[in-house]
Amino acid sequence: MASPMRSLLTDPSRYVQSFRLFLTNSTEHQCMREFMEGQLPAVIASIGNGKSTINILSVGGGAGEIDLLILSKVQARYPGVTISNDVIEPSADQIFKYKERVAETSNLENVKFSWHEETAYEYESRMNAEKKPKKWDFIHMIQMLYYVKDVPATIRYFHGLLEAQGKLLIILVSGTSGWEMLWKKYGSSFPLDDLCLYVSSADIKRILDSTGLKYQLHELPSHMDITSCFIEGNKDGELLLDFLTETCEFSKTAPPELKRQVMEELRKPECSEERDGKVLFNNNLSVIVIEP
Repeated sequence: MASPMRSLLTDPSRYVQSFRLFLTNSTEHQCMREFMEGQLPAVIASIGNGKSTINILSVGGGAGEIDLLILSKVQARYPGVTISNDVIEPSADQIFKYKERVAETSNLENVKFSWHEETAYEYESRMNAEKKPKKWDFIHMIQMLYYVKDVPATIRYFHGLLEAQGKLLIILVSGTSGWEMLWKKYGSSFPLDDLCLYVSSADIKRILDSTGLKYQLHELPSHMDITSCFIEGNKDGELLLDFLTETCEFSKTAPPELKRQVMEELRKPECSEERDGKVLFNNNLSVIVIEP
């Protein structure tokens, strides 16, 4: 009998709901912001040297929270220089929110925005058809490599679009995170189809080491409060479980034995720590900065 479990990505509105709840319950954006404040200035220190326009490509820009923070750092480093910021984002809903955010943000006079409602693969196909791929001074791919079919090829393609002083910045879950433990053990039981791959920084390091590309790695400690997942019938808990397993209505559709094992796994020290009566899932991230 076919399992009633289906990928969370088959229900876009529930996916966005669970993703927003994940952001609320985790230090995901907080730890990224700390990185952007503290370490990004050194990363972008030479990307615009001698240029009248700095070209930035955001692959999977989402609703733009982190993108606008990155732009503010580039503006601070290169005051008055024109910035051309192209965004690839397949979700119309996310693009709408991104545009709203831009409209509410001051000091963006020198930034030109272009949004493309497409996947990274569709962008690549479109550029190949146009035969004149644009080069970029800074490309960033934040939490999006799970949604491409061929990770090494995607990295290779976008790395090939860098200018001589350019940088490619990737953020994704760390090889030391609870995600790595949970997915290595149970990923094959979740209904991923080909919509989503499980990759962590450990996989990216292996890919980069095998190609000989130069990169720096920064670890960002982060956690997510998943206490509500252990309260039977709690709506937020059910949404967070969906996000953790990438499964729509996991707690209702998973076989009881799988659900029991996953709930047990989530409490193990490899995945989470218990502190002040809360269960905090290890959401550590890695930032990988690749040289041209």
